[in-house]
Amino acid sequence: MKKLRLLQFNKIAKAVLIGFSVLLLLWLTSPLPKTLAKPQTVVFEQVWQTVNDNFFDPKFNGVDWKAMREKYKSQVAKTRSNQEAAVVINQMLSELQTSHTRYYTKDEPAYYQLIGIFQAGNIELQKQLKKFFPQGKIEYSGIGAFTKDINGKTFVSAILDQSPASQSGLKVGDQIISVDGSSYQPIESFANKAGKKVKLLIQYSSDPKNQKEIIVTPKMFDATTMFKEAQYASTKVIEKAGKKIGYVHIWSNAADPEQQQLQEDLIYGRLKNADGLVLDLRDGWGGGSVNYLNIFTAKEGPSVTSVPRNGKKYTYISQWKKPVVMLVNQGSRSSKEILAYGFQQHKIGPVVGVKTTGAVVAGSSFLMQDGSLVYVAVANVFVNGNQRLEGKGVTPDVVVPFNLEYAQGADPQKERAMELLMNNS
Repeated sequence: MKKLRLLQFNKIAKAVLIGFSVLLLLWLTSPLPKTLAKPQTVVFEQVWQTVNDNFFDPKFNGVDWKAMREKYKSQVAKTRSNQEAAVVINQMLSELQTSHTRYYTKDEPAYYQLIGIFQAGNIELQKQLKKFFPQGKIEYSGIGAFTKDINGKTFVSAILDQSPASQSGLKVGDQIISVDGSSYQPIESFANKAGKKVKLLIQYSSDPKNQKEIIVTPKMFDATTMFKEAQYASTKVIEKAGKKIGYVHIWSNAADPEQQQLQEDLIYGRLKNADGLVLDLRDGWGGGSVNYLNIFTAKEGPSVTSVPRNGKKYTYISQWKKPVVMLVNQGSRSSKEILAYGFQQHKIGPVVGVKTTGAVVAGSSFLMQDGSLVYVAVANVFVNGNQRLEGKGVTPDVVVPFNLEYAQGADPQKERAMELLMNNS
């Protein structure tokens, strides 16, 4: 009896050992379950799947999208941080050769800016954001400067109006050497420093000896309102040689979706008495409606005259009939490019600057499980039924190059636009 029991025990033990060996082999040769996989790998898979489900072209612009997953997942598995993984993920997304398709982390101002643009009216996104922005505010600490890396150096490419950067004396074209003695990082350099003085070491000419220290005080930027505030701050009348030239910088079409601020300033407000207008669409974001041109192209409606108690007559016409010049550059994207195209088509006025970037598809933002963001081109876009601007852009009527490096705040494109208005207004 004892021998029989021992034999049965040995059989059971052998079966258990075999079963355990099989499970161990499967565990070693199979992909890690999500609960054990590296966070970067999990996010990579989510990004890939989001693009797979939402990219506008089912043929992925001729790219074997499944093969891209296999090509890059091993690279992501070797990364040691979210920043390293982001580089690999964006390399994969670049294979699609399509605008509005990029991965963003919380280390980039664009991350907050895009969320600020897309959260409006998007109830589902607003619900998801509560987990990552429990205070309900989409904000970050910064100075309001856009930067561009050229040959390993960081240059200021644009500055938001009335931002800490503009008030500190920082200029477009300045090279940022360091922030408080450390290398420049657009978010990290100013994190937890809102309201505190920060030292920027900048170089303002190609001569390394021409460096100086600038003191700037970062502030909290509300991503849902910052571009409309900058637009309002940019609006001014410049008096030159007896002429009054109006100027407004549209940092993001989505910031003023119904064009209420622009129309208010042009028809009733600060720009109504200007002899001409510079409409600056350089840099920033697109989004919003292309109805911006209606104020320049729509058929003229009835004028409205009001007479208050003082007896003075005030007449308003809901259109801008005076000369206007549009400014564009490589940072003019998406709906701004459609506006530039329409501006030329309707012969409203000259377009000045350099060729736009050619980023004209419709994009949408998706939050990943760690709060990072993937921007995906979800619809193809055609102008006038068959004209595709994606990858082509719009060439200005008057091409004015802009050499960014060490520009010392000079703006030849704006100056040329002013000259054209002076001669035609």
